[in-house]
Amino acid sequence: MTRRELIPASALGAAFAARPAGGAEPVVNGAEHAWVLHDRRFPIDPELATCTGNLPKYEYSAEHILADMRTHQVDHVVISHVCYYGRDNRYPAHILKTYPGKFAAIGLLVGHRLYRPNDQENAGRLERLMKEDGFIGLRLSPIYDPDVVWLNDPVCYSLWKKAEELGGTFNIFLAPHQIGQVGDMAARFPGVNVVIDHMAMIDIARPASEGIEPLVGLAKYPNVYARTSLHNPSKTKELPFRDVWPYLRRLYDAFGPRRLVYANFHELMIMKELIPFFAAEDKQWILGRTARRLYGFGRG
Repeated sequence: MTRRELIPASALGAAFAARPAGGAEPVVNGAEHAWVLHDRRFPIDPELATCTGNLPKYEYSAEHILADMRTHQVDHVVISHVCYYGRDNRYPAHILKTYPGKFAAIGLLVGHRLYRPNDQENAGRLERLMKEDGFIGLRLSPIYDPDVVWLNDPVCYSLWKKAEELGGTFNIFLAPHQIGQVGDMAARFPGVNVVIDHMAMIDIARPASEGIEPLVGLAKYPNVYARTSLHNPSKTKELPFRDVWPYLRRLYDAFGPRRLVYANFHELMIMKELIPFFAAEDKQWILGRTARRLYGFGRG
């Protein structure tokens, strides 16, 4: 299913009300993937891809994203580097250079089918990615290694130390049983901003002790943030994903609006118009102000 198939165009047009002109807070989409199929400069190499069984048949380029930004009146987008390219980060680097100020980028370097966590060059690679290419940090995905503990292994300390020195952000894609590893590293490296992707892929059909409770437990670390990805935990997979709203409420109550990040175009209307427990001022943080600070669009 593509982004354009997930929600009908007519519904999008009716649902997304224009932001009022003058003084409106910027809206930041906290995560979109981007890739191309017809540009020889940025080929997809299955040998590098971390998702070899799920390579794309259509493209979703920066230009497609810019068109969606105009449609939905989104000011900035964070490019979460897609698995199709693996550790080849050239396409998001190109996007940053081509459209300055519109995008931020989170790269891929370490983990499953990437550079090994114990590679001594990882800290240097991160520094180059951030200083030379303008990335804000990395996505680390221990979810692909469910039986191997590497996220908080001491071999990764140098990578996290470098991120702390550079003021970087790590997005973490993980399973519920790996949440404790995040807490360990967040405590060891309080200068690294940590964003939990996809609500830690909690299974809302399982007991709270196996999902939402460990996730909200991360709120005690002030450098940990959470993304509002309703479609991932949903069992119905039907807009507006009401079955996940009670879990979103628990995130909201635990982390507060200043540590929640909205993402995905198809969830903007839900976050902006439908969630009944968001206060009006809190929406400004969830829809943009938090992400602006985390991903370098603004520090105010």
